[in-house]
Amino acid sequence: MVFFMETKINKSRMEQVRRSCGFLNGIDVDSEGSKGGLCLAWKGDVSISLQSFSKRHIDVLIDDSSNENGQHWRFTGFYSSPYTHEKDASWQLLRSLRHNEDPSWFVCGDFNEVMYGFEKKGGLPREERKMEAFQNALEDC
Repeated sequence: MVFFMETKINKSRMEQVRRSCGFLNGIDVDSEGSKGGLCLAWKGDVSISLQSFSKRHIDVLIDDSSNENGQHWRFTGFYSSPYTHEKDASWQLLRSLRHNEDPSWFVCGDFNEVMYGFEKKGGLPREERKMEAFQNALEDC
């Protein structure tokens, strides 16, 4: 299973690229011009059920009955806005995706934020309140 972000191409072109890479199964989300675009691609006997998607996420339930343990889990591919004025909406979206009754939940992607200042190299230092907002969203989830 692979999660692509910032594909910068429309759904039909992303499907062509995905299939040419051998991923016959996938969920593709259109870019907005040359911005954004998401794709979740997978191979094999994994059963994936789409729960929701937006320009910022793809959320699925996974039933991996190909192994003897029959694992059920949840995956969310997440792409936070790189723009400061849209960060609160990204964190609210992440919070809204959290469900206590769900199986194990794995979230990955690009949050376009750091938790601590020492994680960033070069450029201007991150503002404490921006990092705190990200930390709070992760703690809430």
